[in-house]
Amino acid sequence: MIAIITLLSVTVTMVGTSLPEQVTEGQRVTVADVGDLRRVLGSARPGMTIALEPGVYEGGTFVRDLIGEPGRPIVITAADPDRPPVIRGGGSAFQLSGPAHVELRDLVLEGATGNGLNIDDGGSAEGSAHHIVLRRLVVRDVRPDGNRDGIKLSGVDAFRVEDCTIERWGSGGSGIDMVGCHDGEIVGCVFRDGGGRGGNGVQGKGGTARVAVKRCRFEQAGDRALNLGGSTGTPFFRPLDPGYEAKDLLVEDCVVIGGQAGVAFVGVDGATVRHCVFYRPGRFGLRILQETVGPNFVPSRNGQFVDNIVAYRSDEMVSPINIGPNTAPETFTLARNVWYCLDAPEQSPRLDLPEEGGRSGVDPGFVDPEGGDFRLRPGSPARPAGPREAGRD
Repeated sequence: MIAIITLLSVTVTMVGTSLPEQVTEGQRVTVADVGDLRRVLGSARPGMTIALEPGVYEGGTFVRDLIGEPGRPIVITAADPDRPPVIRGGGSAFQLSGPAHVELRDLVLEGATGNGLNIDDGGSAEGSAHHIVLRRLVVRDVRPDGNRDGIKLSGVDAFRVEDCTIERWGSGGSGIDMVGCHDGEIVGCVFRDGGGRGGNGVQGKGGTARVAVKRCRFEQAGDRALNLGGSTGTPFFRPLDPGYEAKDLLVEDCVVIGGQAGVAFVGVDGATVRHCVFYRPGRFGLRILQETVGPNFVPSRNGQFVDNIVAYRSDEMVSPINIGPNTAPETFTLARNVWYCLDAPEQSPRLDLPEEGGRSGVDPGFVDPEGGDFRLRPGSPARPAGPREAGRD
């Protein structure tokens, strides 16, 4: 096996199964097959970049305790971003357990049978998986059907998922499923053709807190495109007894197309959804639910749904708001949303919660909704509701 190592301006060609000890700063290792990849990962050091040549790599790679340092992450990336390598198959196409200061960029992960990408804390102390960056990944075709996720994050803190595309995950799974994750952002991602009854695009549960979903697009992304909270077995919470499924979540400037419900607040203690478009939800605009019930759990509460546009059909949407038992709907805030019935514009929605400054019958003036363009035309009367453009609050 041959790996090419670049040290500053010096290129060294290495034949063998380990890295030379003198390579300590600015190293770039180029690999061309899964055997080399796994060997290099086993010896990776802070500051190293591992570049995968174009081609198909066998999935199922598992790496424990891949540890970079602040300002010197371990980077796993494409040697040529225009021809990203494909990691195919495996229970998980790629799995990291207990990583810190690690970045994955410009990779395609496809055809896994469990989760496309799995990152976890190894079941160890809280905070052992942290400072993870996922950028420009494509995760697709996680099969067969069932509870199978595109990206599974368990006990991951201080993370960023940016400009990724996740499509066709398991019917009961999530595009991104977070269990006990904290202080993260999901930005500019696309979720497409995934999930089914019980599935969703993004889910944060099991003690997940302080996570933001920004400028993302959801196209038929499951039963609940955004599941803010959920239902988690007691041993899997991080921390173990938080009293909520999720807390202090933020969703803003997103576009959600289809799905049975645009967003569900499920056992959550504080979540804000603002400046989003929900286009043709199948049954509900939003849901307020409680799936985990017990003396230590707060009722689903303190949600905000403000400055959004909900464009629906009367023959599809059963109710704008669905409220389940054991919740605290009186603590929710609705304000300044635009409700527009596409097939009967004169129809006003019957809301089961009071709303301040809500408007109905206002045509948002999407640029080309049939073509998937949900930008607002200049002078749209729906503003300031809906996604904010760059440079405009």
